[in-house]
Amino acid sequence: MTDRPRGGMTALCLAQITSWGLLYYSLPVAVVPVSADTGWSHTTVTAALAAGLLVSAVLGVRVGRLLDVRGPRAVMTTGSVIGVLALLLVAWSPNLPMFFAAWLLAGFAQAAVLYPPAFAVITRWYGPRRVGPLTTLTLVGGFASTVFAPLVAFLVEVFGWRGSYLVMAGILALVTIPLHALFLNGPWSDGAPVRATTAATAEIRQVTRSARFRILQITMAVATFTLFAVTINIIPMFLERGMSYEMAALSLGLVGAGQVIGRIGYPQFARATTPRMRTVTVFIAGAAALWVLALLPQPYWLLVAVAILAGGVRGCHTLLQATAVSDRWGTKNFGAINGAFVAPMTAVGAVALVAGPGLAELLGGYPAMAVIMAALLTGAALVAMREPQPRPAPHP
Repeated sequence: MTDRPRGGMTALCLAQITSWGLLYYSLPVAVVPVSADTGWSHTTVTAALAAGLLVSAVLGVRVGRLLDVRGPRAVMTTGSVIGVLALLLVAWSPNLPMFFAAWLLAGFAQAAVLYPPAFAVITRWYGPRRVGPLTTLTLVGGFASTVFAPLVAFLVEVFGWRGSYLVMAGILALVTIPLHALFLNGPWSDGAPVRATTAATAEIRQVTRSARFRILQITMAVATFTLFAVTINIIPMFLERGMSYEMAALSLGLVGAGQVIGRIGYPQFARATTPRMRTVTVFIAGAAALWVLALLPQPYWLLVAVAILAGGVRGCHTLLQATAVSDRWGTKNFGAINGAFVAPMTAVGAVALVAGPGLAELLGGYPAMAVIMAALLTGAALVAMREPQPRPAPHP
């Protein structure tokens, strides 16, 4: 473990909720006024955010290596500065290509300030006691939409969407830049190398090219894609079932409540299970929830209850993803290895924003889309059961 700066955990939590609120959730809130003002379709506007997330996924490996080598202060402070510039560019963008360019730039910031780098910092700070602080961070981060969705809506109402992004750039600058610059480590204090060595690179490749790593990475990416594609589209799916808009919207909110419940319960769950057992359990529970949502048209109370269960699975899955690498390969070279591990999850999360509605249109409805997702997650659970285990060391 490395030294923890005083106030570092609080600063990291505040920076996370602000970064998620402004660099991720702000555009879904502003999509309607942006579309109304510019004439760009809702799908096109949302695709800009998805493109930025894909950039974030590609850069995740490099950011992880930089965290291992240089420590978090320089990396995450720079990410905050880039995020401010990106939001200013969003506000100014005179046409669609510049709007996309702004969100591509935001992808650079997302790679440096959202969950993956924060998970790496906490893992270095707390070592074997990391699960509790990781849970705290994700619980706080989970309230980003609760705090910032109404704030962004208010700003758009008062200043218009362009003016609101100027204000958001100011908020991001005032909150996250000083928090990252003043409360995070410069260089790590636990003997992290000043520069990457050939030995470290070989150790990273040994892990990331192993069958165990690749199987786990693929199954986790499938789980991310399927759970997100269904739960983010709960409203249109429940509307197709005949549910009122008010109840469908409430159901989406309860999915978020389920995520909080799942995260609260995860530490106890982790203490009682092995890494493979909890991976399989989460996948099976998620697949069961998706099958029910896909195949059961009524009663509505049961659909809402299962939506909460799906949210709980997503909450557990966030922490499962955060601890998957350290639970199996320890914390050495964690930034680089975890950056490589989560890159596909970030990418498929971006794709799921548009793939869910696209598949629903192609297949004739959201329940049919959910059937495909349930089948994919069931397959991932079956594969996860056969995750290769490390060979025990020979006795001397």
